[in-house]
Amino acid sequence: MKIAVIGGGHGCHAVAADLSDQGHEVRFWRRDGAALSAIKDAGAIRLIDAVGERAVPLHLVTDDVGEALAGAELIVAPLPAPALEDLAGTLAPHLQDGQVLFIPPGTLSAIPMARIIRRHGNDADISFVESGTLPYLARLRSPDTIAISARATRLPSGVYPARLSDHALALASKAFPSIEPVADALDAALMNAGPIIHPPLILMNAGPMQHFDTWDIHNEGTQPAIRAVTDALDAERVTLREAMGYGGPHFPLKDHYDDAGPEWMYGNAAHEQLTDSGDWREHIDLHSHRYMREDVAMGLALMVSLADWAGVPCPIAKGLLAMGSAICAEDFRHGRRSWEGLGLDQLDRGALTTMLRDGEA
Repeated sequence: MKIAVIGGGHGCHAVAADLSDQGHEVRFWRRDGAALSAIKDAGAIRLIDAVGERAVPLHLVTDDVGEALAGAELIVAPLPAPALEDLAGTLAPHLQDGQVLFIPPGTLSAIPMARIIRRHGNDADISFVESGTLPYLARLRSPDTIAISARATRLPSGVYPARLSDHALALASKAFPSIEPVADALDAALMNAGPIIHPPLILMNAGPMQHFDTWDIHNEGTQPAIRAVTDALDAERVTLREAMGYGGPHFPLKDHYDDAGPEWMYGNAAHEQLTDSGDWREHIDLHSHRYMREDVAMGLALMVSLADWAGVPCPIAKGLLAMGSAICAEDFRHGRRSWEGLGLDQLDRGALTTMLRDGEA
């Protein structure tokens, strides 16, 4: 299958390497051509995983987005949610009927992206796939080397607009067989593990993170008190999902930590694989890191504002969102990914269901 991989982060390199290793025709685009030089010169990405280390050739490495998108059936952009709206404007002139944009996990970015693409004058019938997490636990070890600690074994994914679900999920599943269909993009957004796992880890580890040069929030940073907050926050997510009419499985995050429990998104033992790799012992800037800018400022804001709209209490989520706002001296509750920021607070339940199914005029 012809696949365009968009962006230059950890997940983007993992997708490009892994899908090319599977035999797909991968076109890898990054805006910064100089940052691509090592991969472009070699014509390959070095991949490290459980099999070992190897060079994986790519079909195309380019900083020309039109060249990357031409003829691509699937476009994969595993970028932080704050970058996706800008990306929509970059992609808009080149998108064509039938193309599928996979934006894991998404944080309900499909809706503003679709609006931006339309504002650029592109009326192509395209679809967006959002998922509950990234397809990989991965970290760059050098500009041309990506280490994958785990691959998603269950990837709950929904489509916007949902009327295109059969086409979009069939195509995306050729690249990611672990995809499990859910009702729509909001269903998928409420599966997003990032706003559940990362806010307690960074906010409750803020002291050691700012004191030490590096700190592993998933190793010494994951202590019983923090796990208790994570479980309470996740219970609020499940209650909100049920209030919005979405059934199970809800993929409770506690299963990620329990190898004897039901298989979570990355399978059993994924947490141990992550901590054993050492790749997450890193410096995290609380003002700029995606865990704050995506998972708190957007993910928790979406959850809290939707809960307010639906009349569902979520005191843990509200408290963590307030902590993040205080650290960054910004009002995250009323940001652009809040329910009000998306303009969805003007809809009733019936109108919301119709919009998620059919898209906006």
